[in-house]
Amino acid sequence: MEILKIVLTILFVIDGIALTIIVLLQEGKSAGLGSIAGGAETYWGQNKGRSMEGALVKSTKFLACLFMILAAALNLGVFN
Repeated sequence: MEILKIVLTILFVIDGIALTIIVLLQEGKSAGLGSIAGGAETYWGQNKGRSMEGALVKSTKFLACLFMILAAALNLGVFN
């Protein structure tokens, strides 16, 4: 059981660092004046899910879920 706790702790730390880096790589959500003129209907706005920004959003959601699951698993008290 102690080995499992160590492995989960290492994964938890790596996940926290990766989540921090990915969140810092993302651009802000403020659209500014571009949204007034319909700037969201551009090519990049339509294909956002396939762009680099879309991949960052998806990976942020995945890493955040993994972070919560690992935090819950480490705090259950099973390993003590």
